Amino acid sequence: MDLLKRELAPITGEAWKQIDEEARRVLKLHLAGRKLVDFSGPHGWQLGAVNTGRLKPAEPGAASTVTHAIREVRPLVELRSHFELPLAELDSAGRGADDLDLDPVILAAERIARAEDSAIFRGFLAGGISGIIPASPHSEVVVTTPSDWPRAVSRAKEALRLSGVNGPYALAAGPTAYAELTSEGDDGYPLRKRVEESIAEGSLVWAPALEEGAVLLSVRGGDYELTVGQDLSVGYLAHSADDVELFITKSFTFRMLEEKAAALIRRAQ
Repeated sequence: MDLLKRELAPITGEAWKQIDEEARRVLKLHLAGRKLVDFSGPHGWQLGAVNTGRLKPAEPGAASTVTHAIREVRPLVELRSHFELPLAELDSAGRGADDLDLDPVILAAERIARAEDSAIFRGFLAGGISGIIPASPHSEVVVTTPSDWPRAVSRAKEALRLSGVNGPYALAAGPTAYAELTSEGDDGYPLRKRVEESIAEGSLVWAPALEEGAVLLSVRGGDYELTVGQDLSVGYLAHSADDVELFITKSFTFRMLEEKAAALIRRAQ
């Protein structure tokens, strides 16, 4: 048995398969950050921290002639998103039903995907994570109308290049930004095409956690690192005569190696 405790759940193999497949589908759709940054892992539950290679001076001990320093590490954060499913519905999978009502799985997967992307883009100070947006030294570029997007992306790209950050680049766009970018411009030419002409074709990524607008960042590698211990998995918590309580979990941390490698493009309200 492992920490997921799936062996204790009164769930058939057929039902587990549908739960896992639905969770993977939703997570693949909603996770944006890990598509754009360097990925290390999964390393499993036993990875508790990432070595930064740096030292933090400490107070001297009794022997004042001996200096002290503490190795700096970045601890991993564990996420959990709970949900419940009716046992009667799950038992239907064992009888051949392949269309289980898994809306609670969808909602839980969306919540944990948003938590991961929020930590990547905005940070999670309690977990020692500084996000891409607050750490960026670049002035934000403001978009007031949909037609402003190509110009704004070009300005953000120029800011990165002037900071010595070369491409290729990608644009992570929140719901409003993505909807505008995938619509037609005033002249009937898709805005997405205009934007991708200045960065790279296929470089527009839907990022539902980015309510601010969009983030242009370099995807050359070596600027951002997402380290995953236990990757996204479904586990068992408890059950009653009618329902079973499950959870989606993961452990991770995120490090910025080059803060200048991204710029925020904010959509004016």
